[in-house]
Amino acid sequence: MPTPEQEHVSAGARQAVTREPRRDVDGLLLLDKPRGLTSNAALQRVKRLFRARKAGHTGSLDPLADGMLPLCFGQATKVSGYMLDADKSYRVAANWGTKTDTGDADGAVIATVSKNTLDRDTLEAALAKFRGPIEQIPPMYSALKRDGRRLYELAREGKEVPRDPRPVNIFELEVDDYDPYSPRLRVRCSKGTYIRTLIENIAEAAGSLGHVTELRRVAVYPFHESQMVSLESLETAAEIGMLSLDAHLIPVDDAIADWPAVHLAEQEAYYLRHGHPVTGERAIEVGLVRLYDPNECFIGIGEVLPDGRVAPRRLFVTVAPGR
Repeated sequence: MPTPEQEHVSAGARQAVTREPRRDVDGLLLLDKPRGLTSNAALQRVKRLFRARKAGHTGSLDPLADGMLPLCFGQATKVSGYMLDADKSYRVAANWGTKTDTGDADGAVIATVSKNTLDRDTLEAALAKFRGPIEQIPPMYSALKRDGRRLYELAREGKEVPRDPRPVNIFELEVDDYDPYSPRLRVRCSKGTYIRTLIENIAEAAGSLGHVTELRRVAVYPFHESQMVSLESLETAAEIGMLSLDAHLIPVDDAIADWPAVHLAEQEAYYLRHGHPVTGERAIEVGLVRLYDPNECFIGIGEVLPDGRVAPRRLFVTVAPGR
């Protein structure tokens, strides 16, 4: 009879044999993150489905929020920083008359006022004050760091520290569905915008208090809502096989599709891959560009220099079109 320790070792060995190996996956996935799940928990579930060696997410969503969470697999992580700078669109439901410590319905109520309704005209007047360039003071319940610690960690300890205002831009702020107690709004904004803070500020401008009850991110530029895929759909695809899962991936260069493209000759591509700037007959302004080899394979990110040469910035292992 084997000892309990031997049984444990045998079980571990069997698990090691049956565990499916990780694989290289390159591409973007626009996950429709479900409410109640952290962004990292959602990432780990999808990463396991794909058996991917490397993956990350851009622009995390609170557990209360759902909607577009871009996931970057493999080489796509090289464009994640540029996606963080993208404009974003949201649909948000607000509740008037109550303020919470987190700015949303997951937090504890810290203040109430009797004015818990806003008529349409009052609401529209308040919204008008927040369109265009504004400044926001980041909430304590945020991932920003102070002295090496996340603000939300300090907030959970009951601490509050000074925060400097930050400039953001609200490109669109409209009423989607008016309700005097809990309207639904549509927001398109620049990076770094805190929707919870925006709702609190709108409420204060209208003479009330407010917090977010529902929040859905519907777009991260240049991607749109129809491109999202649910966790359930991915789980179904995983039962069919890896090819079915991979069909949901978006090419890496789609994230920067609005950048100018530079198509390189074979010799240019060779030298650029080895770290050398290359010259050519081009009429492209100074700045970042997409790079393609003679086979129209995306090979990375370059920069047009003031002298007209193209220098490599983030090079990729060649990925075939459609991958």
